[in-house]
Amino acid sequence: MNLKEIKELIALMNENNLMELEIEREGMKIRLRRSGSGQVETIIHEQAASRPAQAARLEEKPGEPLKPEKNLSAIKAPMVGTFYRAASPDAKPYVEIGQTVEVGQVVCIIEAMKLMNEIKSEVKGKIVEILVENARSIEYGQPLFMVDPI
Repeated sequence: MNLKEIKELIALMNENNLMELEIEREGMKIRLRRSGSGQVETIIHEQAASRPAQAARLEEKPGEPLKPEKNLSAIKAPMVGTFYRAASPDAKPYVEIGQTVEVGQVVCIIEAMKLMNEIKSEVKGKIVEILVENARSIEYGQPLFMVDPI
């Protein structure tokens, strides 16, 4: 999340007379809270291990554009919901890093409105990165896995 996005959130708070706003995205949690004097206090919590690799590289070299290491494809979230790597807490994950997936193979589950939706791969290839932690909220279009196509 950059400074421009934070300023937009503060403007949103001001427009809607909100006292507090909390957002979690890509391993970063930001809480904006209006004090009694009307000033907005910003609290940012980062969990470096859960951030996607691209976000981490952006912070390390902010002036340089990202260059993909390979021609990777992303498996993206087709809906908003909660990401689960396995069918149940005690089950093994659908896929692991280094595993080859086929088109149509289930790679995860997204819970949306109390319904469990199986998410299937649209590409054949090797899983090279898992971008989301288990049981995390995700947004529409958010990359979940990076796949090296075969």
